[in-house]
Amino acid sequence: MPEFYGTRIGSRLMLGTAQYPSPATLVEAFRRSGARVATVSLRREAAGGAAGNAFREIIRTLGVRILPNTAGCHTAREAVTTARMAREVFGTDWIKLEVIGHTDTLQPDPFGLVEAARILSAEGFKVFPYTTEDGVLAARLLDAGCEALMPWGAPIGTGRGLNNLYGLRTLRAQFPDVPMVIDAGLGLPSHAAHAMELGFDAVLLNTAVAKAGDPPAMAEGFARAVEAGRLAFEADPMPARDMAEPSTPVLGIGMLA
Repeated sequence: MPEFYGTRIGSRLMLGTAQYPSPATLVEAFRRSGARVATVSLRREAAGGAAGNAFREIIRTLGVRILPNTAGCHTAREAVTTARMAREVFGTDWIKLEVIGHTDTLQPDPFGLVEAARILSAEGFKVFPYTTEDGVLAARLLDAGCEALMPWGAPIGTGRGLNNLYGLRTLRAQFPDVPMVIDAGLGLPSHAAHAMELGFDAVLLNTAVAKAGDPPAMAEGFARAVEAGRLAFEADPMPARDMAEPSTPVLGIGMLA
């Protein structure tokens, strides 16, 4: 199982907690997924006073590790402030760091991301930066103190899967020992399986489960896909070929004259 900042997690599937049709559906989705990490937006959780407290209690009943995020932050300063508040509210130094640079694509701002990561790492946070597949940016984040990376598969909520296979393969190969979680853009269990087959350590998703017709069933589907994909990666898959190769040897087989 994957290990992040010295903590081993009992599942390679992480789930978000937004957009579910009901609290009961959220709880059942987590149960059937086996996910051991839940991401929570501080802004949404704290927005409604008593409602926020009720939501926080629901999350605590899941019995999973909470990974607060800085969703909706567009500057390093805003993200740092939100992270500090999240540490007080949730009692954890884990933080999923988001600094959004483009409103339509929700693409991370690389400059603000590195700046915020450096500040938070210096303050003792265990930073999980939501980033792209850019290897140079990854190196800067690691230099800033991050010990894990969360590259996107595709823009948040698009369900497009792994948009840039070359870039993701290159990133994984460039930093083979860095824990990496594919975050955002996954829409189908097959997308998650593919991420595992590439050697990534875990996947994080929200919309694909919460917006499905049957969220708990979709959560279970993703859980099975993650297990299958990781098993395939560890089994050392055969390389792809351009030409056919017979699976049955021709030598020694009787032929009609």
